[in-house]
Amino acid sequence: MRETVQAEVIMTFLVSEELSFRIPVGLDYDSSDPYAVKFTFHLPGDAPVTWAFARELLLDGLSQPSGEGDVHIAPASAGQFSDVFIRLQVGAEGALFRAGAAPLVAFLDRTDRIVPLGEERTVADFDYELAAELDNILAGNPEGQNAG
Repeated sequence: MRETVQAEVIMTFLVSEELSFRIPVGLDYDSSDPYAVKFTFHLPGDAPVTWAFARELLLDGLSQPSGEGDVHIAPASAGQFSDVFIRLQVGAEGALFRAGAAPLVAFLDRTDRIVPLGEERTVADFDYELAAELDNILAGNPEGQNAG
């Protein structure tokens, strides 16, 4: 059975040392994609932007610098559990956000009640889903449009 967790947190978008502003960020978790969390950033004057990354990365980043590639998460202060920095990078362009750790922990706790960390593989039969999707593609039914 598919279950979801949603939350909204306010994060600070750190544009520069002189400029920052607070924005709402939607957090989403869906048991049909048990390894990922999605953050939807609602920037003023722009369409919402959604980033998906590993739930485990978010958890690890609460206590130590974590991430490779486009997403990096790290505590704002070593040895203190208060805020975290989330850096999103696309090529030379990047964005830095600061968020309170407590609402992120609460969100992760709710996801853990649906799919405990480390048990993601038991939730979905990825091999079956992949085979079914490949059957659809080979049958000429893109995007999971079953013929029968």
